[in-house]
Amino acid sequence: MTRGWKIATGAVALAVLGGVWAALVARHSRKGPITLMGAVIRQDADTGQESPIADVGINAANGLAAASTQSDFSGFFRLPLRPEVRRGRAITLQFRHPGYQPLDLHVLAGDELYIARLTPRNPEAKASPAPVSVVVSDVLVRYSVESNTVVSIGTGVKTFQVVNTANVPCVRDSPCSPDGKWKAGVGSASLDAGAGNVFGNPRVYCIAGPCPFTKINSEELSQDGRTVKVTARAWSDTATFLLQAEVFHSAVSNTVRVSYPVIFGRALNFSLPAAAQGPSLDATLSGVPIVFPLPPNALLSWADCKVSLEKDRSKLYRCELKPGYRFP
Repeated sequence: MTRGWKIATGAVALAVLGGVWAALVARHSRKGPITLMGAVIRQDADTGQESPIADVGINAANGLAAASTQSDFSGFFRLPLRPEVRRGRAITLQFRHPGYQPLDLHVLAGDELYIARLTPRNPEAKASPAPVSVVVSDVLVRYSVESNTVVSIGTGVKTFQVVNTANVPCVRDSPCSPDGKWKAGVGSASLDAGAGNVFGNPRVYCIAGPCPFTKINSEELSQDGRTVKVTARAWSDTATFLLQAEVFHSAVSNTVRVSYPVIFGRALNFSLPAAAQGPSLDATLSGVPIVFPLPPNALLSWADCKVSLEKDRSKLYRCELKPGYRFP
């Protein structure tokens, strides 16, 4: 009987050890290699001017990254680490862009949202003590849309911010990130087209702050088309959003439409609906009015432009002034 009891006890012990080992293996396999996610934005005391930075080269020092990467139009990046790098290990993230000062960010490997704020190099620094700057003013966007029933009489524009602090764990009854991990902030904005007018092509975009960690919660156009309301969520640092919509009046027919870009610091932001044709920028350079056609690659003599094609085929433009140019 004693021998049988020992055999049974040993079998139970082996089963327990086997279960623990299987749990550890399963836990390790669920974690897998670490991939860091974050956003690269412009360093500025005004959160409304923290524009996303595209094409930033990103790597980890000492060869800890499985492959280098670049930030996209929204500033978002995803950096895979080598399989042997464990959570909690101190690593140095390296951010490089010719227009910004290099940044080495010392972090711990994990699943936080890593925000890199880059400081621009002085674009106006030259050997001459008094560099000449061309003033760019009175900028507007002009384009056409085929329409036989209504005419655009303008564009409704509003910016709003969703205030939040990154990497704060979410608590019950609070707005959270989609995965429920981080505390989120929620903000909203609305536009009124006025009596007898209706909105068309409403669109809202994140234009400043950690845009990859934001989400448009809702976009509501009233039944009569006169008002549009949007709500947005941000679960990293404070983000700035741009709400735009075309204003139409059914009494007149005209296919030419005009909108005004939103200017933050040295960057201007605007969007075009999917049906926009023949877009151009009207601008006054040092007192001389000039029309600049906008080709698909958005090449301008006075600004570097990035274009993002959205899922609804609309386009979001962000143009930064080249050295030697400035807004009034």
